[in-house]
Amino acid sequence: MNRLAGVTSPYLLQHAENPVDWWPWGPEAFEEARRRNVPVLLSVGYAACHWCHVMAHESFEDEDIAAYLNEHFVPVKVDREERPDVDAVYMEAVQAATGQGGWPMTVFLTPDAEPFYFGTYFPPAPRQGMPGFRQVLEGVVAAWRDRREEVGEVAARIVKDLGGRSMAYEGVAPPGESELAAALLGLTREYDSVRGGFGGAPKFPPSMVLEFLLRHHARTGAEGALQMAADTCEAMARGGIYDQLAGGFARYSVDREWVVPHFEKMLYDNALLCRVYAHLWRSTGSDLARRVALEIADFLVRELRTAQGGFASALDADSDRADGTHAEGAFYVWTPAELREVLGEEDAAPAAEYFGVTEEGTFEEGASVLQLPKDAGLVDAARIASVRERLLAARESRPRPGRDDKVVAAWNGLAVAALAETGAYFERPDLVAAALDAADLLVRVHMDEHGRLARTSRDGVSGGHAGVLEDYGDVAEGFLALGAVTGEGVWLDFAGLLLDSVLRHFVGEDGTLYDTADDAEALIRRPQDPTDNAAPSGWTAAAGALLSYAAYTGSGTHREAAERALGVVGALAGRVPRFIGWGLAVAEAALDGPREVAVVGPAADPGTAALHRTALLGTAPGAVVAAGEPGGDEFALLAGRPLVGGRPAAYVCRHFVCAAPTADAEVLSVQLGQA
Repeated sequence: MNRLAGVTSPYLLQHAENPVDWWPWGPEAFEEARRRNVPVLLSVGYAACHWCHVMAHESFEDEDIAAYLNEHFVPVKVDREERPDVDAVYMEAVQAATGQGGWPMTVFLTPDAEPFYFGTYFPPAPRQGMPGFRQVLEGVVAAWRDRREEVGEVAARIVKDLGGRSMAYEGVAPPGESELAAALLGLTREYDSVRGGFGGAPKFPPSMVLEFLLRHHARTGAEGALQMAADTCEAMARGGIYDQLAGGFARYSVDREWVVPHFEKMLYDNALLCRVYAHLWRSTGSDLARRVALEIADFLVRELRTAQGGFASALDADSDRADGTHAEGAFYVWTPAELREVLGEEDAAPAAEYFGVTEEGTFEEGASVLQLPKDAGLVDAARIASVRERLLAARESRPRPGRDDKVVAAWNGLAVAALAETGAYFERPDLVAAALDAADLLVRVHMDEHGRLARTSRDGVSGGHAGVLEDYGDVAEGFLALGAVTGEGVWLDFAGLLLDSVLRHFVGEDGTLYDTADDAEALIRRPQDPTDNAAPSGWTAAAGALLSYAAYTGSGTHREAAERALGVVGALAGRVPRFIGWGLAVAEAALDGPREVAVVGPAADPGTAALHRTALLGTAPGAVVAAGEPGGDEFALLAGRPLVGGRPAAYVCRHFVCAAPTADAEVLSVQLGQA
């Protein structure tokens, strides 16, 4: 009996019709394994995962494999985006045992949830040195039957090794000048000066590292940092990893040149990158950065927004082709013949040159991913706009990729921050309104009266899984950004509730942070990882929100917690700067103050609006902005801040010690643009 029909996860629902007797993760599945005296097959993936779909089609939809699975195992299916704690614990074991990881993740467990054999994708039959899935299953069954004691010893040793890992590190203070300089040097060594980005293939958008580089330049004036950020942003925006017709970035590029993406589009990537491009525009005035930031924002609202006002998790990589077959990238790629069919002969040739569509193709089967090669030469802007419009209209008639419409709290927090700031910078109140709607959903559906968060919801109904540290950190970050843009202090209050929960439930006795709460479901190890990967880790997200909240309120408790959390950034800055990018960005803010900007004046006064906008556009790393009426109590920063000569005024402070106020937006701009 397959038990996935009643769940909320779209990924699990994709498997509800499998002949495999799937169980969702829970004590009932492990009780069943004990009763039957069989191992558990744990399969972890997510809805937009291409290879998860491949393995499902090849193996989990196969009647013979399913029958063997059902007879000899209790199969458990987990959505890694819904249960990141389960994913993290067993992925750590997979990586320790095999040296690599990925999804689908395939782990064999004892009925006590202890892992003893691992893998990722397995083909149905042996292929390219990989064993077939049926072979793997038979081998595990033989080991369980004939070498049970050895299996138990292996499992116990793995659990002991995992439990013995420590996050102890030297020092409790944030990194200083020397550590941040070492991080910049390390990034410079790994920088691809020809193609932008860091390292080789596959190449991921380094959004959090880019934020660090922008903040480091703002604080120190280091032109090399700004150049790396700007060149990487341009290379990515010109590449096939970026949707040249409708905006939005794919998950990563399979090559070093950003040409061929892995086509799924994730909410977290696009929220982070929307903010990066908006911040790049804020620093440089780049037209490309402005265009891309707005295109991403419009993509988020147009294609990922749900009926309840939140944002869906992802769009699939795969979709149907014209011949009915299912293929990766089918929605996005073009052949020269398809261009001619849509555009006619006269426009097809220049369009092919402009977008890099070749007869040989840059992808598969003669198809090309649209990109913007630098050598396209002078173009007729009106003609290209017409071409883009017609291609987009034609693409809309293709079968669309599937959408994972569950709402993840953390990623919606990132989207709230991105849309609020982008809307404010470019005077797009519709984007700020979208941010407000998403924040309202988070408060209504995900957050309880005690400041505790649910990880996911779908169709406005909570998924019931407890939020993890990244949910608290990223949602608090979104609320703080929204408060800065709107001047509504209630968002600061909501952020404070969440951060108080962090201090109560996620901080260990030694002051380090855990990814799960102290009252969460006990796994074989309590997950704890400060490194930033696809999105900020819970650790660094919480550190950033704690630091900003302390700047708004003057709370020493929150400042101390932020500084303690940032201690690990100093330990990692010089060794693995690519994987602690958001931690480095937060450290830049801590080293700069961060600066606190109070704007006081009547809401209807144009002078107030000018100062508020100038404050938001300031590049001082992590500066917090509070705007309100004279004598208002929305923000502590506004207390005791009068008008200047009867005019709206701005106060720039550090640790609540302020410079002389100004009523001049140009003076304020200078104050916020210099270290």
